[in-house]
Amino acid sequence: MYKYLFGPVPSRRLGMSLGIDLVPRKVCSLDCVYCEVGKTTKLTLERKEYILFDQVVKELTHYFENNPDPDYITFSGAGEPTLNSRIGDIIKFVKQKKPEIPIAVLTNGTLLFDPEVRTELKMADVVLPSFDAATNPAFQKINRPVPGFDIEKYLQGLIDFRKEFDGKIWLEIFILPEFNLGQLELKKLREAILKINPDSIQLNTLDRPGTVADLRSASQEELEEIVRLWNLKNIEIISPAAKRKDVLSYRSDAEAAILETISRRPCTIEDLMEILGIHINEINKYLDVLEEENKIAAVRQKRGVFYQANKEE
Repeated sequence: MYKYLFGPVPSRRLGMSLGIDLVPRKVCSLDCVYCEVGKTTKLTLERKEYILFDQVVKELTHYFENNPDPDYITFSGAGEPTLNSRIGDIIKFVKQKKPEIPIAVLTNGTLLFDPEVRTELKMADVVLPSFDAATNPAFQKINRPVPGFDIEKYLQGLIDFRKEFDGKIWLEIFILPEFNLGQLELKKLREAILKINPDSIQLNTLDRPGTVADLRSASQEELEEIVRLWNLKNIEIISPAAKRKDVLSYRSDAEAAILETISRRPCTIEDLMEILGIHINEINKYLDVLEEENKIAAVRQKRGVFYQANKEE
C-alpha cells in the first residue's frame, strides 16, 4: 500500500491515471465552497517540501518495477500540488524513468504568478488549471483564497503560463448558479478565457455536497446556454459521472468495497479512507458513480457529510 501514490484512478479525460499527492490534506491556497475533499485546514501560498522528495521517489520506483504503465501520471491529490517546492524535481524524475508516460498536473492555478512554478510545470504534458470567476467579488465568494490574493494576479499567472508552455492547457470552470452564473460574470469569464487561450475549456458543476451546505448545481440546460452564449471553440461539458464505468481502469472491487462498507453503516469520506485505506480522490470517483446510479445518498450532519446506502426497491 502506497502513502503518496493512489489509483490508478478511473478518469474519463486521462484514462488509467496514477495519482501523486504532494501535500497533506488539506493544504491549499483556496478554500472553495464546492470542494468535495473538504474544508481547507491550512490556507497558504507558502511553498515547501510538504511531502519529502525521497519518499515519493521511493514509492514511484517500487510502482514502476511492479506494475504496468498507466495512461497518465497525474499530480493532484487532497490539496494544491504546486505548493510542494519539489514538484519540479519529481516531474523530472518521472520523465527520466518513464519518458513515454505523459504527465498531467491538476492545479487551481493560483501559483502560476510565480516564474519558478511556471518553469517547473513546463515539463508536464498537460496542465489542467481551474478558473471559476473573473471578477474579484465572485472569486472571493466562490474560491475563498488566502487573504491578499486577488483575481488580477491569478489571471495574469495563467496568461503568462500560456505564453511559456508548449503543452496542452485544459481549463476547467466550475459553475454554481448563485456564484458565477450572472451575465456580468459570464461576460468577464469569456474575456478571461480569450486572454488565457487554453486548448480546451471544460464546464463542470457540483456532483455531490461541497464544503458549504445547500449549494445548487447548474442544470444541463444552464451549462448548454453558457456554451451557446460564449460561442467558443473547444468547449465541452464534463460528462456525467456514470460514464466513468466505461474507463478500463474502473475497478468493480473498489466500488463493491465502498458500497459494502456504507451498507453496514453511514460513513463520511474520512471514515471510508480509514476503513478501506483508499485515497480520498479515488473514493470520490466511485462515490460520484454510486450516487449517479442512486445506490447511495449523501446526508449532511453535524460531523460532516455521511454517505448511506439506498434500500433496493
